[in-house]
Parts: sequence; structure tokens; C-alpha cells
Amino acid sequence: MKREAIGLKPGSTPTPLPAAPGQESVWHYPRPPRVEPTAEIVVVTLDGHPVARTTHAVRVLETSHPPVYYLPLDAFEPGVLEADAGSSVCEYKGVAGYVSVRVGDRVLSRVGWTYPRPLPGYEILADRIALYANDLTCTVDGELVEPQAGGFYGGWITSRVVGPFKGSPGSRGW
Repeated sequence: MKREAIGLKPGSTPTPLPAAPGQESVWHYPRPPRVEPTAEIVVVTLDGHPVARTTHAVRVLETSHPPVYYLPLDAFEPGVLEADAGSSVCEYKGVAGYVSVRVGDRVLSRVGWTYPRPLPGYEILADRIALYANDLTCTVDGELVEPQAGGFYGGWITSRVVGPFKGSPGSRGW
């Protein structure tokens, strides 16, 4: 979404969209991020084949970002996860490693990440995987997820949350 489309001029601060009943504004999420369990049904498929299913995900909620869902390892179908090269660092959560998803001959490289040794306060993320929704079909309580823009962040946008969301063009300085 362009800055102009959300009423922003270069250097300006975004104005949160109003949240309707039952919605959350990502501008009310904290920094540093909060982690909370959710009983929502999270389902992930690739080309119609099951990848993961759980009612035991956790959501990481950070100011200006749609929630990032972390699924427990036992939610994944056997053999679909493969370790992948590379790492990145989050100032709050620690060092992340990447994973690929394999279904048959189809492999999505670096489509997910994990914090094997998360920093204090984020220990619940150990043994969990977060996934980019771009090439996977991800649903939360039956609703198809829209991936967070920008290619770096991995938030999942549903009708439950309103923005504007970090990651959109022009949001780098938020």
C-alpha cells in the first residue's frame, strides 16, 4: 500500500485505522513484542497438500505489524520441514534459523524461521516455526490469510486486525 493510499506524506507518522468491534489495531500492540497463545485453528497447505494444522499456535504481536503465528513442531506433517541456510537476528527474540517446506518434489526455500534458543521472555518460541504466507495457503479459523507486504516480515493479515501495516512501501521509517 502506498503512503498516499493511507494518508501519509514522506516523514509523517501513520494514523491508525479505526478498529471495529472484534478487531485489533496493530497500533495498540506493544514494543517490545508480546507473545500470546491462541486456540484459533491454523491450517497450512501447499498446492492442496497438508503442511501443518494446530490449535496451539502463539501469536507475536508488535506495534505496526500484523500478528506472526508460530506453530509447534508437532503441528507439521512428517518430513515437510527441512533446515535451510542462513540466519538473522531480532533484537528481542534472538538469532533465527530458516527452514524450507517440502511437499513431494516441490520445495519452498527459506519459507519459515525458528528461534532455537530465544532470548529471555521469548522462550515459548523454541520448538516453533513461523511461516511466510506468500507461497503457502494459510488460514486462521477458516479465513484465508493475506501475507504482510515487504518480503521480510512474516505477519498474517486477517479481518481481525487493522493497520496500516509496516512493510508496505513507504513504511520503512515507522
